[in-house]
Amino acid sequence: MTVPVLAVRDIAKGFGAIRAVDGVSFEVRPGEILGLIGPNGSGKSTLFNCILGQLTPDRGSVEVNGRSVSGRRPFELSRLGVGRTFQQLSVFPKMSVLDNVILAGQEHRGSLLGRLFAAPDAGLTAEAERLIAFFRLGHLRDEMAGALSYGQQKLVDAAMAFMAGPSLVLLDEPAGGVNLTMLAGLKERLIAYNREHGTTFVVIEHNMEFVMSLCTRIIVLAEGRIIAEGPPEAVRADPRVIDAYLGG
Repeated sequence: MTVPVLAVRDIAKGFGAIRAVDGVSFEVRPGEILGLIGPNGSGKSTLFNCILGQLTPDRGSVEVNGRSVSGRRPFELSRLGVGRTFQQLSVFPKMSVLDNVILAGQEHRGSLLGRLFAAPDAGLTAEAERLIAFFRLGHLRDEMAGALSYGQQKLVDAAMAFMAGPSLVLLDEPAGGVNLTMLAGLKERLIAYNREHGTTFVVIEHNMEFVMSLCTRIIVLAEGRIIAEGPPEAVRADPRVIDAYLGG
């Protein structure tokens, strides 16, 4: 039996009297593109942060490739093959696109002592340039990241997330603030990367059209619980999902 890339077991997290996440469990299969959607306040971001070690859940556990990662800090998860993009961009505006992508990979190369005596780019320039070309940013290689459009910065952020060759990437609202043309390009690049490398994605997103066209399976949260799960078209037509969004 294939080991899930990600297994979330009975995660719960409350803030005072508010139960933000209330016993959520699911698995993500190798190579899958899973969408996690729900109306505002449904618990998506809290769940993401519990998975990524930025919040400590009240109960439950998380496994990556069959290995318990509960209680691991974000940088430890990164070294175990978990990449992520952020809702708020994590690029360094006064560094070039190339240097941003190189910097994202340096944290995954050996010990601190080893990095001190390594080449300034830690031998990462070739891989960084490959990813920059893959995300069609080659003409912006030497531009300061802060001078790019918001959508272009989103692509840089995506390239940074893939620098460590992760087996699992969690994308936090990749469509947010991106124009339709850039969004189509981002979706096409993510699908291409998934097909070429078999990398597994979990996507939190508010843009329903984007997530429905990108993902192979959708999980819907409402009031901290899973209310629907399945292929995009089935989820889109589910009365419980329609009620959750119209009622939200």
